Amino acid sequence: MNVKTVAIAADHGGVELKSTIISALKDRGIEVFDLGTNSSESVDYPDYAKVVAQSIIEGKSDAGILVCGSGIGMSIAANRYPEIRAALAHDRLSATLSRQHNNANVLCLGARLVGDLLALDCIDAFLSTEFEGGRHALRVAKMS
Repeated sequence: MNVKTVAIAADHGGVELKSTIISALKDRGIEVFDLGTNSSESVDYPDYAKVVAQSIIEGKSDAGILVCGSGIGMSIAANRYPEIRAALAHDRLSATLSRQHNNANVLCLGARLVGDLLALDCIDAFLSTEFEGGRHALRVAKMS
């Protein structure tokens, strides 16, 4: 995946992990659009999934990363938008397969389920894996 720009957002449960991820992305030379939240005060995760989805749909970002406590709410919310294929990953293999087989463009992570190192490993896999196309392209097209 040739990613130059990433939109990232988190709810209050993922704000600390989001900060770690932003630093790692910038170290890779990736332009990061931090779309919030930036405090531990309770917020509604669908609002943050929406702004990341819009950033991708409008062509402002190549990919997105969403972080909440479990990653589940963010993935459900993001997948409500056309052109978004959000995948919840808990390990390197699930992040890799989300790209290879599903051409995912948003990675969702659960801050309460994965630590910093595992999250960064998932991101590395997500950003470095290409979509295989072929039989998978037909399946992905059915979702568009």
